[in-house]
Amino acid sequence: MAKKSFISLVDDGEDGAGYRTLIERTYGRLREDILNGTLQPGEKLLVEHLKQRYEVGSGTVREALSRLVSEAIVIAEGQRGFTVAPISIDDLIDVTNVRVGVETDALRASVRQGDDFWRHRLRLAYEQLSALEQPLHDENIRRWEQANAAFHAALLSACGSPWALRVVQQLTQHAERYRRYAIGLHTGRDVHTEHQQIFEAAIAGQDARAALALEAHIRGTPELIVNAIRSGKNLFAIHEP
Repeated sequence: MAKKSFISLVDDGEDGAGYRTLIERTYGRLREDILNGTLQPGEKLLVEHLKQRYEVGSGTVREALSRLVSEAIVIAEGQRGFTVAPISIDDLIDVTNVRVGVETDALRASVRQGDDFWRHRLRLAYEQLSALEQPLHDENIRRWEQANAAFHAALLSACGSPWALRVVQQLTQHAERYRRYAIGLHTGRDVHTEHQQIFEAAIAGQDARAALALEAHIRGTPELIVNAIRSGKNLFAIHEP
């Protein structure tokens, strides 16, 4: 009996831990290729092609695609397979409006209920983020994205609602593609000042002021993208991987 490759073994379910690791790695690479525009909105995702691209089995590819479907980054089309979810002004505005409602409510609750540990966590996250965005350089984008996510997570961490945090995470994941394209516009937007305004209001216990600053921050990305599209700019041409 011929020996099976590691990929075949894990795709056949013969190494549970190895299979999960392979899925995580494939999911991460596929997601990044979608977010950075290598795989563009509306593009067909063929399992056979992705198997070769990521050097994994079909089971691994399908598991990774299923996770991305749950994040609304990929669309499952029944018997027709998978497609990168399209982007549109209507979708962006819809996601933004829902995110503003849920995230600002969670922030107000977090500010009202936050204790000394929450304030320490928030201050640390803000300082780490600030160190990367004054100014923000292209080579630091990946580290900045991680620090940005940590800052926003710290802001809401005392809200007391696991469901609100889950919903915010899903909305943020979906909106990340749009934010990547906005970064490619190079508008000179002062994101650090926006973060500073949110932080200062939150740390001072000013929940209404913090929520207003957060709303303005969230709406900044869709405003840039909508204006760019309406002025005739091709976002795909601007945002080269």
